[in-house]
Amino acid sequence: MKHSDLKPWLYLLPAILFLGCFMVYPLIDVFVYSLEEGYNFASQTYFGVGTYNYSYVLHDPYFLQAVKNTLLLVVITVPVSTGLALLISLGLSSIKPLRDLFQTIYFLPYVTNTLAVGLVFMILFQKTEYTDGLVNLMIQWFGGPSVDFIDGPYWAKMTVLCFYTVWVVLPFKILILTSALASVNPDYYKAARVDGTSRFRTFTRITLPMISPMIVYLVITGFIGAFKAYSDAVALFGTDLNAAGMNTIVGYVYDMLYGASGGYPSYASAAAIILFAIVLTITCVNLLVSRRQNQ
Repeated sequence: MKHSDLKPWLYLLPAILFLGCFMVYPLIDVFVYSLEEGYNFASQTYFGVGTYNYSYVLHDPYFLQAVKNTLLLVVITVPVSTGLALLISLGLSSIKPLRDLFQTIYFLPYVTNTLAVGLVFMILFQKTEYTDGLVNLMIQWFGGPSVDFIDGPYWAKMTVLCFYTVWVVLPFKILILTSALASVNPDYYKAARVDGTSRFRTFTRITLPMISPMIVYLVITGFIGAFKAYSDAVALFGTDLNAAGMNTIVGYVYDMLYGASGGYPSYASAAAIILFAIVLTITCVNLLVSRRQNQ
């Protein structure tokens, strides 16, 4: 091999070492833990090797509930947040007065502390002995019944969690899509106006195809982010998510490690590998679909 052929690998060596130490090795280590039955942190010993940990996790009702919650969160929040971000970005791109002010306002939730936002949402939605909350007050104005969104039925809790998640992730998506819309060549729009093309056809034939790579990027990262949701649920329902019935897969992993039922790194590792497999599968499917659409 020539010296010039080794030069690119030399430049890539720091990144390869970093990825190997902090990504590849931990992933392999977690996979090994997931196969070691009865692994103990203190003694660093284990008994038995097999798929028992996976069988236990897949039959654990707490894990199944966490999977249900996570899947609902993904299915609801990713398309809703992406669609709303696209509509808001189109609105921001079409106005000139106070555009910078509106962009700043929409970006504020992204730089606000997650737990602080969760506390505000609890005040808005939770019923107490003193008040039913602002949201219930608005519902009562329209003649609806009061609902406890924090300690009430499952659908009410999931509604609050989805609403909170959409509100938190919306600013980043607006920022990305606003930048993507600004990068579209204005000559395309001028040519469309000359031809008398309608706004809807201009959007579907020019705008949407030009920003589709950014939309695919937001959908993929949205799926990954929603599957990793944990702090959002904690901010709304506290640390005992199993009791509230609102745990997520990441929350289940954390509970198996450090929670009230913790001390089982083998089970936590098995759940983490299952989560990795789910995210990897969905990401690959999204990439394949996007490539076929672009061909």
